[in-house]
Amino acid sequence: MPHAPTTVTQVVIVLLLVLPGVTYQFVRERSRGPVPGHKDLGERILRAVTAGIALDALYVLLAGPWLVRLVYDRRRGWLTGAADDPRITALAATTLLIVLPAAAAWLTSWLGSRGTQSTYDPIPTAWDKLFRHRSHCLVRARMKSGLWVGGYYGERSYTSGYPESADLYLQTTWAVSGAGSFERPLPGSGGI
Repeated sequence: MPHAPTTVTQVVIVLLLVLPGVTYQFVRERSRGPVPGHKDLGERILRAVTAGIALDALYVLLAGPWLVRLVYDRRRGWLTGAADDPRITALAATTLLIVLPAAAAWLTSWLGSRGTQSTYDPIPTAWDKLFRHRSHCLVRARMKSGLWVGGYYGERSYTSGYPESADLYLQTTWAVSGAGSFERPLPGSGGI
């Protein structure tokens, strides 16, 4: 089982290699919307690590010596440069670990969506969209057998949401004709 970082070196490696990629991946998923690869955790981790390595390589190319002085000094040890000027360190960390990866993800998503007419709705399924702000109503459903069932959806009713499978509890059961028409509430029903 993986363990949490325990040394300064391990913490620095996690922060510098992983956090920019995780930030990038999170913002990219939120701005672009889900894709089939997002369901596989291994693929998501691989994308985050790859993005983190790419961003870190860019940081080293643009500001390598300055960043190294913040993180490590051969004579004084780890994080002594960061301790000398904590405000600059905090600003650099926020910019490099959060702001730039988020901006890169947003820009990549925006560039990829230019010219398309579709928009992304963050509600994951049509079921969730339908029941998100549903007020009281009668609901009927056709079972696999072809039989109609129905009932009253009210304040004591319940619908499940993503990532759980679609599930519905109606607080009052109604008699439904073979054609699917509501006939009458069934007395003493405990719901359906």
